[in-house]
Amino acid sequence: MNTVTTLFRSALLATALIAAPALADGPIADRGEAVERAHFERDRETILSMAGNYKVRFDMQESTPWMEGYEPLDRKISGGYESVRVIEDTGTRIVLQHLLVVGEEGEEFVIKHWRQDWEYEPEKILAYTGPNTWEWMEVPERLRNGRWSQTVYQVDDSPRYAGWGEWQDSQGIRRWRSNWTWRPLARRDAVRDPIYDRYAAINRHQLTPTGWIHWQDNTKMMPDPASKDGLKSVVQEYVLNTYDKFDAYNVAAADEYWEATKSYWKAVRAKWDEVAEANNGITIAEEAQTGTVISGRLLTIANEIKSGELSEADGIAEAQGLIAEATAPRAAEMAEVAQAGGEY
Repeated sequence: MNTVTTLFRSALLATALIAAPALADGPIADRGEAVERAHFERDRETILSMAGNYKVRFDMQESTPWMEGYEPLDRKISGGYESVRVIEDTGTRIVLQHLLVVGEEGEEFVIKHWRQDWEYEPEKILAYTGPNTWEWMEVPERLRNGRWSQTVYQVDDSPRYAGWGEWQDSQGIRRWRSNWTWRPLARRDAVRDPIYDRYAAINRHQLTPTGWIHWQDNTKMMPDPASKDGLKSVVQEYVLNTYDKFDAYNVAAADEYWEATKSYWKAVRAKWDEVAEANNGITIAEEAQTGTVISGRLLTIANEIKSGELSEADGIAEAQGLIAEATAPRAAEMAEVAQAGGEY
């Protein structure tokens, strides 16, 4: 498929997913200044309450096949310990950084995990629109009132997916549900080289008596030139990540890692933001094992800064250079050719 066709289909798919489900929800009527303020403060309290120390259970299950002959994968359950920290709070924007603590007692090490940014009544979101591509998508003005966007970032602070929705109370449960969003394959799928290459998904967050859950409803999709939008549904997947409050692990390791590397990661975030604004989005090649092609090195730089092998200034300079190079025009296309063993 040529580049023009890919971009055209990406635009069609992005428009369809961004617009339709949000319109189904409809605008939130003006509730008056006092009520709006109360809802806003309650929402902030809910988002901030997701910070803390947790024992996490990751439960992934392919369920209903949508394509004849496809056999759903067996259920996969894993887990670990995760510290979630508030690293930015401007009032209308809250950033939560997840830090995964793994390894045997006395030999623990920290993996910078995913990040979630919450923004109140956003004008636009950085949405996944197809292979290697994230673009700014406008949130329709009439649908912004009272809603929060959630943008999820990968371990190297490159974007993963974004959506928006309203925090609500129903059946006595505090919950948030996104619009439909596109998202790239998670590593658990990408490493298997499956027939599908993306998810169409709804994202949910709900508070529980012992913490919160992150519930994903994923339709796994594959390219299909014969269909109108170029895609075919393969199988449904349900992902339930449960965060239960727990601090009987080496919490200090997470905080020590973040204290040593937070300035570096702040500079990395700023560079990604700069690229996204300058280019109306981000285009960067991905690979199954690491996410973006520069993810492994960006994480290693952080470890080298923490250990003293590399100065913070040199680490930041290298990281900014890597991001600039990997997101330059046609860089993703050239990287894919190189990965395939061809010549550009």
